Amino acid sequence: MSTVEARPTTTSIPGAMLGNPQDELVPSRYAVRVGDIDVLVISDGVLTPPAESMATNADPATRSAWLDDMFLSKDAFDWALNAVVVRSGSQTILIDTGLGEEYPDFPRAGLFVQRLEAAGIDLAAVTDVVLTHMHFDHVGGLLAEGVKERLRTDLRVHVSSAEAEFWKSPDFSRTAMPPPLVELARRASLEFLGEYSSHLRTFIDEAEVAPGVVVTRTGGHTPGHSVVRLTSGGERLMFAGDAIFPVSFEHPEWHNGFEHDPEEATRVRLRLMRELATNGSWLVSTHLPFPSVGRVAAANDLFRWVPVWWDF
Repeated sequence: MSTVEARPTTTSIPGAMLGNPQDELVPSRYAVRVGDIDVLVISDGVLTPPAESMATNADPATRSAWLDDMFLSKDAFDWALNAVVVRSGSQTILIDTGLGEEYPDFPRAGLFVQRLEAAGIDLAAVTDVVLTHMHFDHVGGLLAEGVKERLRTDLRVHVSSAEAEFWKSPDFSRTAMPPPLVELARRASLEFLGEYSSHLRTFIDEAEVAPGVVVTRTGGHTPGHSVVRLTSGGERLMFAGDAIFPVSFEHPEWHNGFEHDPEEATRVRLRLMRELATNGSWLVSTHLPFPSVGRVAAANDLFRWVPVWWDF
C-alpha cells in the first residue's frame, strides 16, 4: 500500500478541486490509498485535557515517569484530533467530524470544516457520515454554524443503534470527565440527535457503508463505540476512533477518563491491537499524533506503534 502526502495545492480524493488553500506552517492533511479507496486524514487540531485523564487507574509515579520518557507535560496532555475523508466508488464519506465551534477550553481545535475546504472537499459532495461515537469532539463539526445548510438533504449518518439510544439519557458515572466536559458532552449529543435524527442510519452490530467500507460496533469507550475497516485490493486500514490512545501500546490496561466502561474498553483495545499486529493493517486513530497512520507490532506481551514513513 502506498502513502502519499497531500500536496499544498491538491489532494488524492477524486473530484477535489484544485485551489489555493490557507497557508499553514505544518501540514494538516495526509493522503493514503487503500487499494481502490482514497483516504484523507485531516487534523481538526489539538485538545489539551488534564494529563491524568489518559490513565486514571495508573500509579501517579508510573504515569509521571511515562510522561517524562515521552517529553510530555504532566499538566495538560496534548491529544491530536483526527478525522478522515474516504472516497469509495461514488460515495464521499466523513468518518467523525471533529470539535466544531471553538470551545473556550480547546482553542487549538475545531478546524475540520476549514481544513476540508482548504483540501478542496465540498460539504455538498459528502454522501455519508460515519460516527465512531457521539462524544462532542466527534459530532461537533456537524453542529458548527452553517454546516447543516451546506450538506445534502439526503445525507446518511451512520451510527450504532446502541450509541444513539445511550445519548438520549447518558450515564457518566464510570467516567472521570471534568463536570464542564460532562455538560458539554450531554449538550452536544442531544443537539446532534435533535438536528440529525431524520438522517440517521443505525445498525446493531455491523454495516457496509460503501464498497470496502464496513463499520463495526465494539462498545467499551461508549456503549455503541465503533471502528471502521477499509478493505480493497488486498490492503487494509482501520480507523479505530477512541479505542486506541498513545499510551495504549505500552499500557493497554490504563483507563482513559472518557471511557464509559473502562474494563470493556481495555478488552476492546487489546483485541483490536492483536488483530492489527496479526494482519498488518494500517491504523488511524482519533488521538494518535497526526497523521496517525502506522502499524501495530507485537512486543513480547505488549505492543509497539510503528508510524508511517512520510511519503512526500
